[in-house]
Amino acid sequence: MRMFALAQSWQLKAGQVIFITNCESLALVEKLTNQNFEVVAIENSYPHQADWEKTKEILNKYPGSWCVVDGYHFDNDFYSLIRENGNRLMVVDDTVRFDFYAADVILNQNINAEKLIYKCPPDTKLLLGAKYAILRREFLSWQNWQRETPQIARNILITMGGSDFHNQTSKAISAIADLNDKSLNIRAVVGSSNLHLAELNEKIEDLAVSVEILENADNMSELMSWADLAISAGGSTCWELCFMQLPSLLILTADNQKGIIEGLSKSGFAENLGWFEDVIGTDITNSLREILPAAGKRREMAEIGRKLVDGLGKIRIIEILES
Repeated sequence: MRMFALAQSWQLKAGQVIFITNCESLALVEKLTNQNFEVVAIENSYPHQADWEKTKEILNKYPGSWCVVDGYHFDNDFYSLIRENGNRLMVVDDTVRFDFYAADVILNQNINAEKLIYKCPPDTKLLLGAKYAILRREFLSWQNWQRETPQIARNILITMGGSDFHNQTSKAISAIADLNDKSLNIRAVVGSSNLHLAELNEKIEDLAVSVEILENADNMSELMSWADLAISAGGSTCWELCFMQLPSLLILTADNQKGIIEGLSKSGFAENLGWFEDVIGTDITNSLREILPAAGKRREMAEIGRKLVDGLGKIRIIEILES
């Protein structure tokens, strides 16, 4: 999704974008093609040789073009192949996984990135920190929007990622329901790859609180503006939450989210609930009891969010690539 957002900005500059991927989600592939991006499917991912052969075939059609690599299965051997082919390379990273990075540009948009040490060629551009956070095009129209903070938060947005393998959405819904507050409104965003969708729809039928399950929502900016509080996993959604000044309770669902969530918690924007395995329903319920009536705290969290992410990250990245 972060590459989708970056591609939108490159496209606005009248640039061509090609996605080379073995994405298994038909919904995501359709999302790309609907934006007029060319999608080249790869049957087997790197380190399978077929990945590089197809990638090289495409790159050779566009000598000197940028190749942006985003994925934890890639390594320095793959990076070197791209540069040796004569193409410029931007590596998207979340943690310093390698002792050395052979790249023209390294992008790490996480809040703790500026403290990390990357060993790379002396002319490598390091784009580190939340000032380079990539937001989707739909958020651009909210640049001058200012959140109003109600005395008591009533609207809660749950977003645990497209697949939510560990079904944290269900845990969050139950935790809110345990407050026994009929004035609360819940909207839970799930992806088409969520295997728990039928279970979630059945679950909400018997709850006293108002819950709406939204599948493949394409209006996240509007949903975030509607909400007074979010319960979310880590990941790129966090930068959207910051930009939309939406106070958040964050649950760690993957290793690469640790730096994001710890950084946002330390900054004061969000509350770190901890690893999903350790978080139980009462943890969420107790946090909600404290934060829902705490207008002053939520207002402060909202202000911190917009200071962290100003929405200009993509512009800064594109300017570097163009230069």
